[in-house]
Amino acid sequence: MAYMVRLHWDPEDDSAIPRFDRRGCDYDAYVPDRLADRAFVFRGDVAADITDAESAIQRLDLEAASLVNSEGIARLLLRAEAVASSRIEGLEVGSRRLLHAEIARSLGDEARDVTAEEILGNISAMAWATEALGGSAEVTVADILEVHRRLTAGTRLADQGGLVRDRQNWIGGSSYNPCRAQFVPPPPGAVTPLLEDLCAFCNQDELPAIAQAAIAHAQFETIHPFVDGNGRTGRALIHVILRRRGVATSVLPPISLVLSTWSDDYVNGLTRTRHLGSPHENAAQEGINDWVALFAAATRRAVDDARLYEDRIAELQRRWRAQLRHVRRGSAVDLLLGMLPGMPVVTVGTAAAAIRRSFQATNAAVAKLEQNGILRSVRVGRRNRAFETPELIDAFNDLERRLASPQGDTNIAPPARAVPRAR
Repeated sequence: MAYMVRLHWDPEDDSAIPRFDRRGCDYDAYVPDRLADRAFVFRGDVAADITDAESAIQRLDLEAASLVNSEGIARLLLRAEAVASSRIEGLEVGSRRLLHAEIARSLGDEARDVTAEEILGNISAMAWATEALGGSAEVTVADILEVHRRLTAGTRLADQGGLVRDRQNWIGGSSYNPCRAQFVPPPPGAVTPLLEDLCAFCNQDELPAIAQAAIAHAQFETIHPFVDGNGRTGRALIHVILRRRGVATSVLPPISLVLSTWSDDYVNGLTRTRHLGSPHENAAQEGINDWVALFAAATRRAVDDARLYEDRIAELQRRWRAQLRHVRRGSAVDLLLGMLPGMPVVTVGTAAAAIRRSFQATNAAVAKLEQNGILRSVRVGRRNRAFETPELIDAFNDLERRLASPQGDTNIAPPARAVPRAR
């Protein structure tokens, strides 16, 4: 049974803190129901929404391979999720700048763009979580801690990475105390048992995958087990569950980006899951139903945007091939065109390694694409020459802008968060 626990906040004796915030107070921390043994009943309309959302992801997964290089699309969609998730948390980097930093890192250049490096770390951590945990027999608390450690490595939060919080945190209100907070998660002593229960729930397969991912994400954000970095870790958990359940085996739609675009509905949806009392009460069941319905709608919207992006990439590739006229199957040019969606910025060396052709053959292919305006020479790092695919970067930016529009069209509804500028 979910309940509130009344606690007391003792203020810090710090003259640097505003006088108003140096006062003590009593506050209520929320302790949610356990999930592993809880029964969930979905309304007919919500059950239909869940089925539609799962079918949409599965179609995207199947059709991606026939539309275009599915591995490349999967990589870029994961990058879109990590990039925009970072923007949500205040790390502003355009996709072109990030891609240049990524290629510079692969060449062994000294890291000079600290913000880009942090986002690249987020991408690597999310990729690791999806691949390693998505295929594991079970998800454990240690796994979740490792995801958090990887997400915070090399950042100001590194010393807290992978550590369950030992202090009270809160959302909203003052930065100095929870007295006026909008929501106060469970006290530190309750966190580890709740994480163990969450993992047990994630390892079950009785519920549809969409419902399981939705409920697990809401519970994780309610527990808020870390001092900071909870948002990124909670978003990674969505992808882990969808991959583990076999719903999204290759392409992961950027669901959490849509949820963050619908920020008011997202916060209200999470709040609706935080009932007080028995989980069998009608209000508790309705809160879960409303949240899962919102999550399913966000999933369908994310799939629609991903499909539009795939269609755009497939059309670019068709136009490039027509422009080049005769592209021999299996040639370096053919392989390079298929590889570019996942690597919009390359060097001859990185391209040769990716397509497994000689440096000489790859260099000739790169030159041909540059001559036809498909690639453009750029300078990255201190003295390295690379080649970017401007139309792919533009398509990626357009995807980010579309995902940030509440209506999926920036001409109708402007982006709800920071995004690349319109072309």
